[in-house]
Amino acid sequence: MQVLLLSRYGRLAPNSRLRSYQYIPFLKSRGIEVESEPLSSDRYLKNFYSGRPVDWIDIIRSYIRRIIRILKSRRFDLLWIEHELFPWFPGCWEFVLNQVGIPYMVDYDDAVFHRYDRHPRAPVRWLFGGKIDTVMRNASLVIAGNQYLADRAINAGAKRVEVLPTVVDYKRYRAVPPLKGKQFTIGWIGSPTTAQYIRVAEPALAELCNNGNARLVLIGSGPVTLTKVGATLLQWSEETEVQEVKKFDAGIMPLPDNAWTKGKCGYKLIQYMACALPVVASKVGVNREIVDHGKTGFLVSTTQEWVDSLQRLRNDPALRDRMGKRGQEQVMKKYSLQVTAPRLASLIKSCR
Repeated sequence: MQVLLLSRYGRLAPNSRLRSYQYIPFLKSRGIEVESEPLSSDRYLKNFYSGRPVDWIDIIRSYIRRIIRILKSRRFDLLWIEHELFPWFPGCWEFVLNQVGIPYMVDYDDAVFHRYDRHPRAPVRWLFGGKIDTVMRNASLVIAGNQYLADRAINAGAKRVEVLPTVVDYKRYRAVPPLKGKQFTIGWIGSPTTAQYIRVAEPALAELCNNGNARLVLIGSGPVTLTKVGATLLQWSEETEVQEVKKFDAGIMPLPDNAWTKGKCGYKLIQYMACALPVVASKVGVNREIVDHGKTGFLVSTTQEWVDSLQRLRNDPALRDRMGKRGQEQVMKKYSLQVTAPRLASLIKSCR
């Protein structure tokens, strides 16, 4: 079976790397040949993360390349689209694919529809508010990272909707031994686009870290402005991320409670748990499904709950160990590539 992957980015972007690229070797072993064609380059993504000006010429070229690629896509049995073919462009291309009989499946791990239907400018909402619904409705299959995203596809009239969580390759995490320091380390991993959410827990982190009883380590945040607490900033690398996360004593996932964050898939929680770490997370969206409160970590809503939960973990190494082991078991059973890859292969073959 020949599949053309039309991702948003390459492996540098977590969405693309985790939702599609990490599956390619397994899919090949099952007779599914995947040819990838990212819309935007790693250079574009690096510029975006660093806040450099947008290179509009490069964007136009990338759109033209994708149009040409689609026009030559007849030899493929299936198109595998991440989110949409063309951001900030009507969903007419996906509609045409359906009309001419070129099957495609589309994958979501973020509430990208809210970029349009909740945009502050009325003309944008009018032009694009229903765009993602159109993309979902014309797809042979919609794969959603959580139920919130799946419900949107169902309400849009999608023909078929399946939930497939964002997962880790458990073999990578099991192979790296833990290495702890003497000071209780609270850790966070993510990207510059999600680093803003750390501020949700900043008052609690300041209370724990500013007295010297804990420290905060951020991986992949880039330069982040935290006025109440200091942090050690580490550059993200696919080669070193597991090693660095295993140095944490507890992993955190703060989130505000809004429509966009309800579409988040909780990947950093799964990373922490794969490393046998206890977690503390905002009681928002899919976090409530991933975290077994009191067993694999704590779900919190207030600053005091953040403080109490992190203090409890700091003061009780045995509790950290028990929670970490339970979380690791949960990842092996539900949130590992070893579990979801066979299912994805089956879903792809069903789209023939």
